[in-house]
Amino acid sequence: MGLRLSFETSAARLVGRLSRVAGRGGGTTLPGKLLWTLDPGAVSALAERLPAGAAVVSGTNGKTTSTAMAAAVLGTRHRLAWNNSGANLTSGIASTLLAARDAELGLLEVDELALPAVLEHVRPRVVCLGNLFRDQLDRYGELEHIAERWRTAVRSLPSQTTLVVNADDPLVGSLAEGRTSVLRFGIDDPRLARPALQHAADSKYCVRCGTPYGYAAAYVGHLGDYACPACGHRRPPLDLVARNISLDGLEGSSFELVTPDGSESVELPLPGLYNVYNALAATGVALSLGVSPGAIATALSGVRAAFGRFERVSIDEREVIVLLVKNPAGANEAVRALTDGGVPPVLVVALNDAIADGRDVSWIWDVDFEPLLAVADRIVVSGDRAAELALRFTYGGLPEDRLELEPVLPAALDRAVALAPRGARVGVLPTYTAMLSLRQSLTDRGLTRPYWEQ
Repeated sequence: MGLRLSFETSAARLVGRLSRVAGRGGGTTLPGKLLWTLDPGAVSALAERLPAGAAVVSGTNGKTTSTAMAAAVLGTRHRLAWNNSGANLTSGIASTLLAARDAELGLLEVDELALPAVLEHVRPRVVCLGNLFRDQLDRYGELEHIAERWRTAVRSLPSQTTLVVNADDPLVGSLAEGRTSVLRFGIDDPRLARPALQHAADSKYCVRCGTPYGYAAAYVGHLGDYACPACGHRRPPLDLVARNISLDGLEGSSFELVTPDGSESVELPLPGLYNVYNALAATGVALSLGVSPGAIATALSGVRAAFGRFERVSIDEREVIVLLVKNPAGANEAVRALTDGGVPPVLVVALNDAIADGRDVSWIWDVDFEPLLAVADRIVVSGDRAAELALRFTYGGLPEDRLELEPVLPAALDRAVALAPRGARVGVLPTYTAMLSLRQSLTDRGLTRPYWEQ
């Protein structure tokens, strides 16, 4: 196996080098695709060589940021095999393990559908499951389909594997039932709860009996303090808790982090309640690997946004803020962050329908864009499905003289920057492939680094 593995990995690495020489980001996935084709078992062999094992992070929203936060904590203690480019399918995982020859610890963000295969081959020490939201229905299907695949994969994990779950999500929290090595995280701050469950909320029904949950507090989508009035199924007791949360608009947030090993004050330089959830997920991973709460709090205070997730770029004396949107829950939180921080006078909203975005774009009708439409001076819609956005915003009450349609994203950004006063902010809300296109344009202008170098 050793000679065969050496040949396979050498061939795959050569493919990656050639791709990078050609100036293509495909170097993050092509080596892994080749290795997976030659011998899927090679991924298992590479994972077994990590002396500190591996941690896996998955979920619909926030997995890239949660993994980046965990990297900020763990990177000072271990040499990491971390797929920081966001290549989170099996090919990306294989490429990551190939590239990090001297790594000690694997820190792997994993796509929801790829999770069972990755768990089978990597056999991690820690598995962190953040949430399940409606996303790319044409690819994933209903949430229950993903949850059942996860449930089967979790059952196959060794008893010593620590499972870190978001207990505020009924489907995800239920995956930990019956396991002994578990950390359950959630938020306990009713002051920040929404007045009612949003109409776009997903997991509204009891996982045991199907009765609609009642919510003492709903924080992000269907995440919150839930209980079934019929059978009594409810949010379990929390091991990791965020309390006394303060949201400082677009500047950041702070909260009290309560753990089994004590409490710490956390100053997080990222905005929004959803990033508090991401910080809790990262905390669960780090605690499971032996890091103290104090060290975690210190590291979280210095985290940077993952690429495309609340990035800031200066263009012609305007600050451009990029917030990725890809489903109703995430988009609603981006709207909430912009509303709390002061809606920029000019916005770009870009909608693509590539496979990585999801072909079905009907989800835009479930997003509460209206707080932005009521305040922004001008909104430029862009992307392959810009016309659908224009229709959605028109039905939402945006006057025609405040709406512009420019399908080509770099041109849309240039138009928005030209419309914004000097010193003002420009908000950009792109779907996934639109975000990649935007970043490529910014990289070509020398304003950002290529995403695979982040």
